[in-house]
This record gives sequence, structure tokens and C-alpha cells, in this order.
Amino acid sequence: MPKLRVGIVNFLNSKPLAWGFLKGHHADLFAPSYHPPALVARLLGQGNLDIGLIPSIEVQRIPNLRVLPDMCVGAKQEVRSVVLVSRGPIEEVRRVALDQNSRTSSTLVRILLRERWGLDPEYLHERPDPERMLSEADAALIIGDPALRLDRDRYHVVDLAAEWNALTGLPFVFAVWAVRPEVEIPDLPFYFKSSLRYGLSSLDTLVRESAAELGLDTSEVRAYLTENLHFFLRAEEIEGLEEFYRRAYSHGMILEPRPIEFWS
Repeated sequence: MPKLRVGIVNFLNSKPLAWGFLKGHHADLFAPSYHPPALVARLLGQGNLDIGLIPSIEVQRIPNLRVLPDMCVGAKQEVRSVVLVSRGPIEEVRRVALDQNSRTSSTLVRILLRERWGLDPEYLHERPDPERMLSEADAALIIGDPALRLDRDRYHVVDLAAEWNALTGLPFVFAVWAVRPEVEIPDLPFYFKSSLRYGLSSLDTLVRESAAELGLDTSEVRAYLTENLHFFLRAEEIEGLEEFYRRAYSHGMILEPRPIEFWS
């Protein structure tokens, strides 16, 4: 049987979920590759991946995907790695530069700007470079590792997960494992849960390696992975995801809020 092609996001926030695959576990069954989040979604939609850690909004846009249960990249309150930065007050924002790697966060920031601040600015898509983005816009959406390396003293920073929680009282789910409809393999979720368990049990190694790679302090990386992020898709996270889809639909950002189809 050909190996299943697994798309992994090349950000720190995905490492606990993907740690087993990163370390070569189940290499006889899976062939991992590493991409920005938007590209994982595109490759999965095109059939060039079998399974992908995709932006959660793409579950609504790519037909017939099944979501692996119990796992996600989420945040109950502040996430730190998905932020809107500006030099002036948010109320004065008229143009927003979006990180071109984003799909879910680009949708979330539009919802929040409308519902929290009553704003409907112009949007443009750019590479994740805050200074360049802010030379062309009043605010910039920065996600993933570039957001963790941000010099926060230079900008006004709005944490999107914290704002979502203030608006809804719910956690926010940024990404999920999604599977193309033609994939059939017994006990598929077992391998992905095993990868996450291995990541969480290897946290010291994961933190040390990631801190060196990103040029961050180990305490900062550990706090991000253990305090800001949440990797379990439980009832409250599913409720948050469904509320996100409902609001995205109400703002015309998806065609309809389809029920989430889980792998069974």
C-alpha cells in the first residue's frame, strides 16, 4: 500500500501534534511533508495530500473532509502567536495587511474587527514582515513563529484568541487534522494520537530543540506550548468551532456552516 501523504504545518504550534511523525514513527505508513498552513489546505484540496493539519475554516471550504477526533491546535484564552499589530489605536484602522499564509486567522480578524470594533477595512495579502506590512497598511495580521519573535514594545498588539474569548466566552480552534474522503485505513486516529502523546511526553526535548531553532528562550517556548496552546478537541472546543463557522457564515465568509464530519 502506498504511504499516506501527511501535510504538517511548519510552525512551532504544530510540533506536539506532529512530533511522532517528525521523529520517524510509523514511517512505513506515512510520508510527512512540511508547509505553511494555507499551502497544506491547498494541497489537501487538490488531492496532493491525503491528510493535513489544515486551518479550521478550510473544513468548510474543502468538500467531504473528515476530521480526526480529539486533537487540534487551539487556545482557551490568549494564544500569543496570532496577533493584529498596529502603530495606532485599532479604532483608526482602515487598511489591514494579512499574512498570506493564513486562512482561519484571516477570517477571524475580519469577524472581530466587525463585531468588536465595528470596522470593515480594506484588506491586502503580504509576506509576514511586520515593518513592510505596516508601511502599506494601518495594521498587520501576524501568525505562527513570526508572531512569537515579534518585538511587542514597538507595536500595539491585539491577541485574536483572547478577543474571541472575550466576544464569545469560548476557546478558539485554529487547526485540525483533516482526511480526504478516499482514505481508508484501520485505526487511523490511533497513529495521530500516538504522535501527540509522544510530543507531550517529550516536551523537554521538543522545547530545547525548538528554542534553539527559533532563537527563543526555552522558558518562553515551554510557556507557549503548555499555557497558551491547547491540543485537545473536546466539547467546548467543538462548540467554539461551530460558533466560528456560524459567524463566518453570517458575514458571508463561507457558503454555509456544514456540520463537522468526524472520522469514525
